[in-house]
Amino acid sequence: MQDIRKARLLRTLAATAMIGAGSVATSGLVLMPNVAAAETFTNTVDLVKKVMPAVVTIEIKKKADDQEMAQMGLPEGFPYEFFSRRFGMPMPGDQNGQGQGQGQQAQRPEITGLGTGFIIEKNGYIVTNAHVVDGADTVKVTFSDGSTADAKVIGADKATDIALIKVDTKKDLTTVGFGDSDKAEVGEPVVAIGNPFGLGTSVSTGIVSALGRDLQSGPFDNYIQTDAAINKGNSGGPLFDDNGEVIGMNTAILSPTGGSVGIGFSVPSDTIKSVVADLQDDGSVKRGFLGVAIQPVSDDIAAALGLDKPEGVLVADVSDDTPAKKAGLKRGDIVVAVDGKPMKTPRDLTRAIGSDNPGSTVQLSLLRANKPLTVSVKLEERPTDKSAG
Repeated sequence: MQDIRKARLLRTLAATAMIGAGSVATSGLVLMPNVAAAETFTNTVDLVKKVMPAVVTIEIKKKADDQEMAQMGLPEGFPYEFFSRRFGMPMPGDQNGQGQGQGQQAQRPEITGLGTGFIIEKNGYIVTNAHVVDGADTVKVTFSDGSTADAKVIGADKATDIALIKVDTKKDLTTVGFGDSDKAEVGEPVVAIGNPFGLGTSVSTGIVSALGRDLQSGPFDNYIQTDAAINKGNSGGPLFDDNGEVIGMNTAILSPTGGSVGIGFSVPSDTIKSVVADLQDDGSVKRGFLGVAIQPVSDDIAAALGLDKPEGVLVADVSDDTPAKKAGLKRGDIVVAVDGKPMKTPRDLTRAIGSDNPGSTVQLSLLRANKPLTVSVKLEERPTDKSAG
């Protein structure tokens, strides 16, 4: 009888997720059992004892933006100062309740945000999500022993949702190391640590559910999907493999309600390592730029171009005065490899070019009129508004 009830519960949860799925969120509360995260591992206790001191809670304070004001019931562009002066009414942020009739500027309310981070260097460097510290006026870090320290944002990369912050410390901090996310396999056990809903540091377990997920949130999407419970406050927290190494950073969930239903997404550690290295250098990330519009090679396109099978990435257009134009790339070329690495999708090409530094030279393996060709291209710096290679 218990087995029958359990089977019915699983079917009900699966149906609920399928009916409401389709929104990506980084927050939300839903009171439903997390069946997917019920699996336990024999080394979880020892693993958590080892890595827990390197996981921190991040609290930020900032002025509410228009979107956040709308969530409070005030429309975008609300004329705070006018209403304050005209009617003498107290406005958000007017702590004295006197209005702003004395020439003081009306203030937006201060809001508090919570997230998670993990220490990667003993001198105080901490990794978290860019959306956790976005717009922060102040950043406070709480360590596992309850002590706190103010932090400053060294840099943030919104394209990959990665940020680097730092605290000043007189003692060596406990750190965690990065694993190789390229070696992660579907089905392997993982442990997520974070601060869900501000309850305090919490641990959840699961497996790698899928690799290379594209959430259409940016050109460099390459998420690890996991069924370990991830909720509001977990953002920026580490995803550990069974060796206690960070293979991802918990970033988003797919949910019909905004709470965990066992579909979470983590930025791979290989992406984090390269971005953090750039942020630590000068606070920004510089990416290579080719200067082409690209699209997949469909069956119809392959047939029209006389290809035996669909492969590579089609160059749909070449922009003027770009590295691609200078190197002689043409519309209709098919990029099959970059420095010997096969390119199967447009996202592969965008990520391959973006991961190289401006000024570096790459070798593009092409098919032009169904004939192989190799072209050397010296990359330039990627403009911030470009989503293609």
